[in-house]
Amino acid sequence: MLIKMISIPVTLAFAPLLPGLINKIKAVFAGRQGPPVLQLYFDLFKLLKKGAVYSTTTTWVFRAGPIVSLACLLLASLFVPLAGAYSPLSFPGDVVAFAYLLGMARFITVLAALDTGSSFEGMGASREVTFSILAEPTLFIIFIVLVRCTGSMSLSTMFGQAVSRMPMKFAASLALIVFSLFIVCLAENSRIPVDDPATHLELTMIHEVMVLDHGGPDLAFILYGASIKLFLLVALMAHLILPMDSGDPVRDWTYFGATVAVLTIVIGMVESGMARLRMIRVPRLLTAACMIAIVGMILGMR
Repeated sequence: MLIKMISIPVTLAFAPLLPGLINKIKAVFAGRQGPPVLQLYFDLFKLLKKGAVYSTTTTWVFRAGPIVSLACLLLASLFVPLAGAYSPLSFPGDVVAFAYLLGMARFITVLAALDTGSSFEGMGASREVTFSILAEPTLFIIFIVLVRCTGSMSLSTMFGQAVSRMPMKFAASLALIVFSLFIVCLAENSRIPVDDPATHLELTMIHEVMVLDHGGPDLAFILYGASIKLFLLVALMAHLILPMDSGDPVRDWTYFGATVAVLTIVIGMVESGMARLRMIRVPRLLTAACMIAIVGMILGMR
């Protein structure tokens, strides 16, 4: 039980570290010193001390958006196992609840953006929903493959002991869905080449458009929730790449931390070596990820 509960403070404390590490890697590749790795922690504390300003055209939906979105992501984090240990909250079929909690967080963020009445934020909400139509089915196909390969519908088992005992005949399927999950991770977290969280060019913005009117604690909730979402998807990939089932908690947590760090560095390297795709090419990338996942599903059903 203690090992299960450790995952909660680990997620809450270390999630903001990942965006900072990505930004540091990008700065190193660009030959700059860049912001410190802990910059997001500093930003969160600064934003929490500020007050929020609300337009008279907005309603309670705009104020509730960041809070509900963060609550959904925190609840979703309870289903994700860390370092091979069972998650704090687990039941057969929780994989569906996890996917829908991510969808609910996106849904309330889109509603908050539309509530401003701004055509600019409406444009970002439209783009976010359009691309999610391609990303969410891919995530479900990945989960279907894992259900087929592990025989379980619980994230704790799928990404825990079952994946480490998966027969070798599923190795090709596993490799394909890891690649698809990596693309979905980039898309769901608004990373390059799908989106650029640092851009302020209105013609290229997707997620950042929807949160432009948020400030103070609301923006802190949004930034913190985004870091948790990134941490959860990277943690799932870490379990697929390096299954942790040694029975030694120290060794498993060491492997888990190292794998998460390597994956985060890889994301930073991808962002450093690639340009952002043109908007019309993003659906092609997500469609390719979906097709790769389908191939993995077909191979897994042989």
